[in-house]
Amino acid sequence: MSKIERRKHSPQFKADIALKAIETGQVAEIGRQYGLTPGQVSKWVSYLKENGSNIFVTTPDKEIGELKSKLSKLEQLIGKKEIELSLMKNFMDFYGSKNGK
Repeated sequence: MSKIERRKHSPQFKADIALKAIETGQVAEIGRQYGLTPGQVSKWVSYLKENGSNIFVTTPDKEIGELKSKLSKLEQLIGKKEIELSLMKNFMDFYGSKNGK
């Protein structure tokens, strides 16, 4: 048996198909046009109807908090790398002068 490769569709494609199916009311026809099963199109339509309102919900405080957290982690990482680099330079200077270089 050969392995069937699953197609991956972008979120934009799924939204477009679901919107067309809602507008026309012809889930099966839309599915045929794009080589999809009516069940798959129905799932996308259901998901859009259930979660579509979430695209209008904004949580800037949450996003700002996540970005601040990420910034803090990156600053810590830069600090660690600066310390490591300084130590490496000191070791190279120490061992370089010991070997007469």
